[in-house]
Amino acid sequence: MPPKTKPTQEFVPISEIRDGILVLRDGGLRAVLMVSSVNFALKSEDNQEAILLQFQNFLNTLDFSAQIVIHSRRFDVRPYIALLETRVKAQQTELLKIQTREYIEFVRSFTESTAIMSKTFFIVVPYSPTPVKLKGGLPIGLRRKNQTPAAATSDFNENRTQIEQRISIVEQGLTRCGLRTARLGTDEEIELFYKLFNPGEEQHAAVA
Repeated sequence: MPPKTKPTQEFVPISEIRDGILVLRDGGLRAVLMVSSVNFALKSEDNQEAILLQFQNFLNTLDFSAQIVIHSRRFDVRPYIALLETRVKAQQTELLKIQTREYIEFVRSFTESTAIMSKTFFIVVPYSPTPVKLKGGLPIGLRRKNQTPAAATSDFNENRTQIEQRISIVEQGLTRCGLRTARLGTDEEIELFYKLFNPGEEQHAAVA
């Protein structure tokens, strides 16, 4: 009899996603920001020093931890090649058709011999309520099992205010570094985690 496998959900410490905020099983909150990149090597020496100084100042303004995540995935050129093949059929000049086919073969052979990676940058902003011990030993700040929906919503809204302040600090600091940020919503976070835990399905969909 084959061993029973546990679903992926049991290994993910996320209880729910509410209003674009990840709610962890221990009551902590997380927000995910997508961050643009900058080609540091192409900057002048003065610009490089300015970027480093701004990033240093940004880190010094944080009084909480933040996680930088780089998601790397091999770039799938098949949709691009399929687009080029449709352009070949639409070409009226035989010379342009030949040149387009040669370009398609070049792209296909180059990507087969060289791994071209696409990178996406994220910053995860955390907030965890600090439990306060009472004389009776019960902690304040952790959700009780018998907590009413109204009380749970009140706690969420209070904690949400705290994480929103941290998000604002991170966004302002990164903007001073010349970076753009985009906060992920609920649907975007669901899609992100689905792709992270099901990387093969996206490739099968591209082939189909």
